[in-house]
This record gives sequence, C-alpha cells and structure tokens, in this order.
Amino acid sequence: MSEQTTQDQLVDESSEAKASEVAVTNEDTGADEGDVAADYLEELLDIVDLDGDIEIEIRGERTFISIQAEDGGEELQDLVGNKGETLDALQELTRLAVLTATGDRTRLVLDINGHRAARNDELKHLAEKAISEVKSGAEQSHLEPMSAYERKIVHDFIADAGMISESEGEGKRRHVVVTAE
Repeated sequence: MSEQTTQDQLVDESSEAKASEVAVTNEDTGADEGDVAADYLEELLDIVDLDGDIEIEIRGERTFISIQAEDGGEELQDLVGNKGETLDALQELTRLAVLTATGDRTRLVLDINGHRAARNDELKHLAEKAISEVKSGAEQSHLEPMSAYERKIVHDFIADAGMISESEGEGKRRHVVVTAE
C-alpha cells in the first residue's frame, strides 16, 4: 500500500468518526433540551413554592414538557393564567433558558395541568363549527383571536378537512378565517 493510500484511509476514518460524533451530539440535543427546560422549571417551582411532577416527551423533533399538580390539585393554575397567557409567557421564558444554555433555538411546548390538551379539544370544536358554517353556505367564518401556536393547530384541522384558512388581523387581534376556496 502506498503512503498516499494510507493517509487517505486515515482521513476517511477520521471523517467517519467526526460524523458519528456529530450524529450522537444531534441526537442528544433533544434530551439536553428537555433536561435544561425541566431543570429551569423545577427551579421556578421551587422559587414560588409550588409542587408539580415534570415529564419530558420527545415527539418527532419537538420536546413536550408537562407539569402536573401533585394529587391532581389546582395550585398550578396561576401558572396557566387567563386563557393560557401566563403559560405562553412561561413557555417563552423556558425557550429562552434553553437557548441560553445550549445556544440552539427550541420549539418546545409546555403544558401545565393538561391545559393545552383541553384547549386543543376546544380548538378542534371551533374549527369544526367554522367548517360547518362554510359548508352550509357562509362565505367565510371568522374565529376568535388566538395565539400563533393555537392558530397553527386550527389551520391544521381546517386543512385536514379539505378547507382553506388564513390568518388575518394584527397583534392580539390576529385570528383565523375559514373559506371554501
């Protein structure tokens, strides 16, 4: 074997080793992201003297963090707030904590006491009602203003039903409009 062939093999082996290190690091990012978020939230709960069970779940490329009040209590409801506004703010703070710790942006979703799951059911009902209105002859159906996260969920429900939707309005008045075409 020539010296050049040996060097080429060493370079190839080194590249493969680096590629596998990168793959492992990228796979670990989800777990690290969840751990950083859970640690941040645990410290926050300690500061406000609240107890809750924290669960981390990875679905696809998104991390879901759930905090459930111990014994099914309502003591965490203040962290949900009116229409989930406090929960949304807490989710953004948690995302910032992850960004600060990892240097990577995150799309993690935070839920407290099943608020987001219950809200998803409400959003599905609202989407079904709007679809029904449009199928019954209404030109458009305007839904209530909602967050970008909730609008995305509604857009997905509408698309699954074969209808068309778009967001209209500015800021807190932004809402989904459903049409047949």
